[in-house]
Amino acid sequence: MQSDTPANSIPSFSFQVQAQAGRARAGVFHTPHGDIHTPVFAPVGTQATVKAITPAQLEEMGASIVLSNTYHLYLRPGDELVAEMGGLHKFMNWPHPILTDSGGYQVFSLSDSRKLDETGVTFKSHIDGSLHQISPEKAIAIQENLGADIIMAFDECAPPYEHDYNLRALRRTHAWAERCLQVKSRPDQALFGIVQGGVFPELREESARFIASLGFSGHAIGGLSVGETKAEMHHMLEVVDFVLPEDKPRYLMGVGSPEDLVNGVLRGIDIFDCVLPTRLARHNTAMTRTGRLNLMNASFSREAGPIDETCNCYTCRHFARGYLRHLIVAKEMLAATLLSLHNLHTLLQLAREMRQAIFEGRFDRFAAEFLAARNDT
Repeated sequence: MQSDTPANSIPSFSFQVQAQAGRARAGVFHTPHGDIHTPVFAPVGTQATVKAITPAQLEEMGASIVLSNTYHLYLRPGDELVAEMGGLHKFMNWPHPILTDSGGYQVFSLSDSRKLDETGVTFKSHIDGSLHQISPEKAIAIQENLGADIIMAFDECAPPYEHDYNLRALRRTHAWAERCLQVKSRPDQALFGIVQGGVFPELREESARFIASLGFSGHAIGGLSVGETKAEMHHMLEVVDFVLPEDKPRYLMGVGSPEDLVNGVLRGIDIFDCVLPTRLARHNTAMTRTGRLNLMNASFSREAGPIDETCNCYTCRHFARGYLRHLIVAKEMLAATLLSLHNLHTLLQLAREMRQAIFEGRFDRFAAEFLAARNDT
């Protein structure tokens, strides 16, 4: 195992809430690879790359943290190879903070054939059908090889509406969380526990209390945005908000629409990630402050204005909607890059604006005006 943390440095993690407006928080999370100012959106680089985007472009738009996927990197190219190459920061040439998930969600969502017991999960690779097992201990070992700043405990994500399944998954997730803490060995990595419980308030509260009692560096909320309603998601966030400790960062996993970021911050969330902005871009769709635009529509073919007149991203500064539609129709790769640049900038800028509004004590007004202007909420 190799680390690119300087030998003469002392890895340290700390989180301070610098301002609060209602339940919304603005803070800073110190990591060995730099500070993360919250609220923050983390672009997703599933396979050690944010699709269609270079690290230099991410830096230019102000991204401070990216997420990579343990399951995918374990299967290909392999976590041991990444360690041989100097760790994930060097491998993907990203010198800033990185977060890796534990692989739990992908094991349950991507594998057609799996066997689950208290030891862990045995599953077939979606790539070649080969058989693998990931246990809590294995999940930590993989993430220690990858070398991200923030790593996740191994958990079980259950269907949101099945109470008995969620209860069993909760017990297993809690036992696995304790095992993850026992085997973690790298001081230059912050381990987050994951709160589960579906859409059941009593299970969410129980999970939040138990996970918070274990002394993790931060807390993630998993198992949301997986089929439940927006109102149910908001309720679950409100339940855990008043249980999780104030002095640890809170990470809402896999949520990334603009309105979800605002609603999450209203309920005490600090960190978000999602594949949505780049996935929408690859499907010809641009995010704006008021909703989404499908630029494949013929109505955009002669429009000379940018995607969003209020946006100062590279795409909006240089290209018209009509040109973007031409790239889409011609199936040019540049379309995905330009739309990804815009969509990611939209979320990163929104996070910065929310942070400023919290510092200025006007976040409630900011949120109300932003959500009222949306045409998809």
